[in-house]
Amino acid sequence: MKRRVVATLMSAAMVATLLAGCGSSSTTSTSASNSSSSSASSSSSTAAASSSSTAAASSSSAKEEVSTTSTPAASSSSASGDSTDATAQFDGLKANDAYNFPMLVKSFQSTYWDAAQQGMKKAADELGVTYDAQGPNSESDIADQVNMLNSAISSKPVGIGLAACDTTSVLDSLKTCASEGIPVVAFDTGVADAPDGSIVCTVATDNGQAGAVAADNMYDAIKDEIKNASGQVRIGEVNQDATALNIQQRGLGFINEMIKLIKADGKTVSVEGNEFYTNAAEGADTGDTDVVIEVAVPAQTTVELCSTEAQTILSKDDTIAIFGSNQTAAEGVLAADANLSVLGSDVSNGDIIGVGFDAGSTIKAAVESGTLYGAVTQSPLMMGYYAIYALTAAANGQELQDVPTAGYWYNADNINDDDIAPNLYD
Repeated sequence: MKRRVVATLMSAAMVATLLAGCGSSSTTSTSASNSSSSSASSSSSTAAASSSSTAAASSSSAKEEVSTTSTPAASSSSASGDSTDATAQFDGLKANDAYNFPMLVKSFQSTYWDAAQQGMKKAADELGVTYDAQGPNSESDIADQVNMLNSAISSKPVGIGLAACDTTSVLDSLKTCASEGIPVVAFDTGVADAPDGSIVCTVATDNGQAGAVAADNMYDAIKDEIKNASGQVRIGEVNQDATALNIQQRGLGFINEMIKLIKADGKTVSVEGNEFYTNAAEGADTGDTDVVIEVAVPAQTTVELCSTEAQTILSKDDTIAIFGSNQTAAEGVLAADANLSVLGSDVSNGDIIGVGFDAGSTIKAAVESGTLYGAVTQSPLMMGYYAIYALTAAANGQELQDVPTAGYWYNADNINDDDIAPNLYD
């Protein structure tokens, strides 16, 4: 049964206001270095890309009012996450001091993190606080990020924002934060086994639900092909890693929802490929099944290696669909198709249905052209925005609850809709 997910994070007007405000604030901003994707990729493998934003105190309201009545275009294009109550905890928030927060992103490899920084800057301008955004060159550079985190801890900040590349690798550092009383706000990716007292708030997409939204919409396009198939058919999933909690949850959200949908229609389904995902999948059959979900994870998180994995799946005669579970993986799927030209919107005509995740100019163009059937986008801008608000509240001594942010299904029909377009960063 198709899962309904209701969008309640914010209205499109709020997002548009944030996007506009990031470039028009009357306060000053200084940048230590260029944090764009191109800058990060061209730097040496051990250099940290970083940027800083400095804002003067503002006499305006600490937080613009957030509307919670955003309505999805349709039930299948709904958004995951409900932050109605969670964002109310920031009403009237003002910084008690001129705080500065280290903000550790996963990398500057994709424009996703540029959008997150837009949200950080908007919040910092409103609150009169500052931040320093930093991250490794690639999301695979786990040790580099841990070193950055430890360096940030040694400076004894009033709070740290963390989007962990690998959630297990930061546990010792988080233990230090807890013992030294440094509050940490996790954004984009939660840390499930975080030591008590370390993570005071998580600002992240409900990734299990978001993965399920991708599965729901893909299944609409392929269910008749599965029903009428004379032999086994294959659905591919490319996940950039099996270590980051958000990717794990999203990949499993897709897999588990697809298993439910297929079995509800009386078919058998198995999962093969990457060991983590095959072991964690729920309700899968074994043996010779009607449908195989094949999960691939590259050795490193690059578009090129994701493309290699995707090309292997797309080249199989029984493949009818494929899911790339983040911007890097989805762009890898599209890079593979550049050689194969097998993606399209009509599975009955031999097309392979491709579904992506996140945005960026490459993915948006593929959705608009029909090469990708559709995609699910998050709101990294809002994650960055509320991470700064949460850190400011924590530095003030306020107890916090987690803040879920929304994810939206979009395709060629609704990509320009008012409640979708503002979330589609380039």
